[in-house]
Amino acid sequence: MTFTIIGPEAEAKLNWLALTDALVAGHSLPRAEVADTLLRQGGNTLLTRSAWIKGMGIAVKAATIYPDNPKAGLAAIHGAVNLLADQTGVLEALVDFTLVTKWKTAGDTLLAARRLARPDAERFLIVGAGAVARSMVDAYSAAFPSARFHVWTRNPEAAHTFAEKTGATPEPDLEQAVRHADVIVTTTMATSPLINGQWLRPGTHLDLIGAYRPDMREADDSCFRRARVFVDARATTLHHIGELMTPLKAGVITEADVIADFYDLPSGRFARTSDDEITLCKNGGGAHLDLMTARYILQAASG
Repeated sequence: MTFTIIGPEAEAKLNWLALTDALVAGHSLPRAEVADTLLRQGGNTLLTRSAWIKGMGIAVKAATIYPDNPKAGLAAIHGAVNLLADQTGVLEALVDFTLVTKWKTAGDTLLAARRLARPDAERFLIVGAGAVARSMVDAYSAAFPSARFHVWTRNPEAAHTFAEKTGATPEPDLEQAVRHADVIVTTTMATSPLINGQWLRPGTHLDLIGAYRPDMREADDSCFRRARVFVDARATTLHHIGELMTPLKAGVITEADVIADFYDLPSGRFARTSDDEITLCKNGGGAHLDLMTARYILQAASG
């Protein structure tokens, strides 16, 4: 039995809009079963994330995190996504971990923006200047051809380096940058909010990517009070990430205030309803999105 090995070279065949369409199609299938495991030895970690979607297949995403690797000239994170057939369990492909993670993360957020941002959005503010931030420039550009990018980070030097690589305009003042943005995306490791909801003007869309632990937040309570709130997956956000856990616990919002997740796409509930409303979507990720993305990558690479 043979299987396909897909490395970074497959990226040339991938398309951001096609990926978001594949994510929509994946969410029309039965709800995924997901599970995570975490093993540690000293400061090193093995993380596995698994998903099974009836009609699509199985994915097991395994990653090792060795923080001392860079001292030896190695990347800190390594891994692969095992893609297996739904009916037989046969291994179909091993897909590069970094490729899947990059396209899953940015594609997830792009899908939210395609449904929630105003179609005429032009001024995009990226908060943060790392790898995810760079991916968002490419992803947003695919759906919003008139997009003009601006970047803010705590480190002005990092913002200027990012600007040189992407053509974005560095912003010295976060509040003023937020007040003038049509779409804002946060890609930081912040543990306390950076975005004040009072800065958001009517019609703004806010994409939250960075926070992934219970102690992390990028948007304050007023963002959640003022916005119509969406998530990519209730199961991976509401009781797992501080961005939702904290305002829920404080009574700022209730679970009923989370209007929809991607499993509501077929019903049409995951959508903007007026030009002047403020929308917010939290990207929590999840193994089911890795599965959908890996399946898309295999199909695109094989075409």
